[in-house]
Amino acid sequence: MSAKNLDQKGRLRSKIISFRMSPEENKLLDRKVLLSGYTKQDYIISCILNKEIAVYGNPYVFRSLHDELVRIIEIHGVNIADEDDEEMIEWALKMVLAMRKKAKTDLFSR
Repeated sequence: MSAKNLDQKGRLRSKIISFRMSPEENKLLDRKVLLSGYTKQDYIISCILNKEIAVYGNPYVFRSLHDELVRIIEIHGVNIADEDDEEMIEWALKMVLAMRKKAKTDLFSR
């Protein structure tokens, strides 16, 4: 049995769940997954089950954060009109502030 099929508590993940998304929703989801450092599957499961998504700084997360900020600046400059980009900027800034304090970043809040 491979580790891919086990959850964090060692239980076998044997159920398949699928759904459709628009290209825009998929793009936003991909951006959030990159910044979280989770796998897409773990990120979606955590969101659906209302679990806390805590991001801890590591080289992968720092690189994703850098790439996201550069992407937003290249596309919009200082005028941000896209709602998805506003949300991503808010996430990125929360991450930067928490990493500066060396605290965990809670990205999932309802």
